[in-house]
Amino acid sequence: MGQRAAIYARVSTSDQSCERQVAELTAFAERGGYDVVSTFKETASGIKANRAERSKVIALAQARKIDVVLVSELSRWGRSTQDLLDTLNRMAGWKVSIVAMSGMTFELGTPHGRMMATMLAGIAQFERDLLSERVKSGLAAARARGKKLGRQPGQRPKSDKLAPKVVELVADGRSYRWIARDLGISKNTVGEIIKRHRQSS
Repeated sequence: MGQRAAIYARVSTSDQSCERQVAELTAFAERGGYDVVSTFKETASGIKANRAERSKVIALAQARKIDVVLVSELSRWGRSTQDLLDTLNRMAGWKVSIVAMSGMTFELGTPHGRMMATMLAGIAQFERDLLSERVKSGLAAARARGKKLGRQPGQRPKSDKLAPKVVELVADGRSYRWIARDLGISKNTVGEIIKRHRQSS
């Protein structure tokens, strides 16, 4: 009997189908002598955090009901390099490997697997540094154009938007506490709105 395997297939949009991935992975499992115990198909964006079917695969791994997860390529499994590294580490703790159809096997208990983990960690850090650099560069460019960033003094987008409604409800005899609860704002905000209204009247 071969290693117990779960097949995980994912497509990004509803007009795509997982069937080709599943067929190829099933054939790959047969060639590799894997015993497929479950197949999971998911339609979700690659960066989506909540993937129900992937969570089921992870639960199987944690319960030690599978030995490997078969995927067509690693991008189908990981949301990012960091996410891939995190899940590989979790899987390693449960003695479960992730095997891509390209032939790459990620077992962090082996020297090769540890080398790959080190490379992935470096790539993940590079991605974080690059993102941080882009954000800082974008902020600097915006400031250079004279754009003021963040909420400016005196700006009250939510309370200004709700002001007419607050004034109307006060005129109807509603209490500040009731208005605050009904509109999802604080009692103090209601008071400030009414104060500004009276000053401008």
